[in-house]
Amino acid sequence: MFSPQLSKKIADYGLTEANISNLIQLAIAEDLAGGSDITSNATVTPEQISTAEFRNRKPGVISGLLVAVAVLEHCGINDYELLISEGDLAPANSALVRVKGNTRAILLAERTALNFLGKLSGISTLTKVWVTEVSEFKTKIRDTRKTTPGYRELEKFAVRMGGGSNHRMSLSDAALIKDNHVQAAGGAASAFNQVLTKNPTLPIEIEVDTIAQLNEILNLNVDLAMLDNMSPDQCRAAVALVAGKFKLEASGGITLENAKSYAATGVDYLAIGALTHSATNLDIGLDFLGDN
Repeated sequence: MFSPQLSKKIADYGLTEANISNLIQLAIAEDLAGGSDITSNATVTPEQISTAEFRNRKPGVISGLLVAVAVLEHCGINDYELLISEGDLAPANSALVRVKGNTRAILLAERTALNFLGKLSGISTLTKVWVTEVSEFKTKIRDTRKTTPGYRELEKFAVRMGGGSNHRMSLSDAALIKDNHVQAAGGAASAFNQVLTKNPTLPIEIEVDTIAQLNEILNLNVDLAMLDNMSPDQCRAAVALVAGKFKLEASGGITLENAKSYAATGVDYLAIGALTHSATNLDIGLDFLGDN
């Protein structure tokens, strides 16, 4: 689908080439739903060649470079240079990618490439803010499954590029027993034993929203407990009660303003859905340097 060099880089970052290709095809198909780029076809000659650079208007942690150049390759452009690396912190107006090729092809690729770059870099930049906020503690910032449909792999990649950690990629990676599962199974212990019986080698996490519920699962061989909408004081009590028997993840009601208070309790993870569902796109543009 892509050049061998790009395919290798995509694989090296744990990304799936087919997924990226499918997303690009969908995006370009949307742009060409009416048949052609009527503006470029009217203003640019078929043989025109240009050089351009992708530049970030604001500082941020850049991710999605490989997807952006995959868009270029999809549009028939193979003469490009990555000027920084995935996960780099780029000052405002940094040159990220330089490209040379057919002007119409560059213009066709422009918006789709920028959409990927801006979206993923926004996630990486926000993640970095969260990671920095709690950097004095052992607590890790972790994402959730609150991702854009079809974009989970890329959005979780962007979280990693910002220094965060990934939770489950899919429902098959680990068991997360939530309140509805507990009710359906007739209790936390019953739910745990049923999951363990069918999935003896997979990690099992149980959601609790009171210290009493946490005490009920204390003697189960769980890997992690999710402390749902607990206050920092409750999380601190949970850490003392568990005493290292299994890991603890605080979730719900956590903001940048109180993140340090939660991290100071000693929990292992903060689950932050906002990393992927509330990040603002990083402002990135494409600047033409001239015709060749």
